Amino acid sequence: MAYTIAVAGKGGVGKTTLCGLLIQYLGEMKKTPILAVDADANSNLNEVLGVEVDMTLGDMREEVNRAENSKNNPIPAGMSKADYMEFMFNRCLVEDDDFDLLVMGRTQGKGCYCFVNGLLQAQIQKLTPNYKYVVVDNEAGMEHISRGILPKVDAVILVSDCSRRGVQAVGRIAELVKECELNPKKMGLIVNRAPQGKLNAGTQEEIEKQGLHLLGVVPHDESVYEYDCEGKPTVLLPDDSPIRKALREIVDRLEI
Repeated sequence: MAYTIAVAGKGGVGKTTLCGLLIQYLGEMKKTPILAVDADANSNLNEVLGVEVDMTLGDMREEVNRAENSKNNPIPAGMSKADYMEFMFNRCLVEDDDFDLLVMGRTQGKGCYCFVNGLLQAQIQKLTPNYKYVVVDNEAGMEHISRGILPKVDAVILVSDCSRRGVQAVGRIAELVKECELNPKKMGLIVNRAPQGKLNAGTQEEIEKQGLHLLGVVPHDESVYEYDCEGKPTVLLPDDSPIRKALREIVDRLEI
C-alpha cells in the first residue's frame, strides 16, 4: 500500500503551499509515483503545482448522480453505472511527470449520494496501490478521510501560522484524528510564516498546552506572496528559497 500523508490546518495558514512543495520534494527524492489529492473544498493545489484541472471528483459525482435520475440517461446502453463511473474517474486524473492529481471538489448537493460515494471510495482504493506515496491536502474537518472515502493515514502534518488561534485550531484537528481512530504512525505540527523563522514565547506556550509535537518552523517568505500575485506556481520558487530549505529539513527529519 502507498504511504499516505495527510496535511491539514485551518484556512489561510499556507497549508496548500507547503503541501505542493512537499509533493515536489518527494519527486526530487525519486519517491515516485505520487498521487496528490486535493481534498480541500477551496481547491487550489493545482495552481501551486502548475497544472490544469478539467473535472473534479465532485463534478463527476454530480454527473453520475444526474445520470441515474435523468430520463435522458447519458450512460451508454450495456454499460453499468460502476463502469461509467470508472470511465469518468479516469477523466479526473491529471497526469504529470512525478505525480498524478485528483481534485475532490465541492461536497454533494441534495439527495442521497451513498451509492455514488461507495463507488468513489472503491475507485480510489483500487488506484492507490499504484503509487508509493499519497499526499492529501485536507480541509480542517478532514471530511474525506473521516468518512472513509480516502484510505488509511500513515502521517499527519498539521500546519498553523504563529497565532494562538491557529495553534488551537490544529489542536482540535489532532483531537479529530484521535476520535476517528486514524492511528497515524507520525503526527506533528509545522508552524508556517514565522517572522525570521522564530517563534515567540506565547506561541510556544500554546503548542505545549495543546500537546502538539513541533516538527519545525518555516519562515515567512515574501516571494510566495509575489508568486501568487503574478499567477506563478509556487513550485517554481528558486532552490535557495528559505521556505524550500526549511521544509526540506523538516521532511528529512520525518524520515517518510
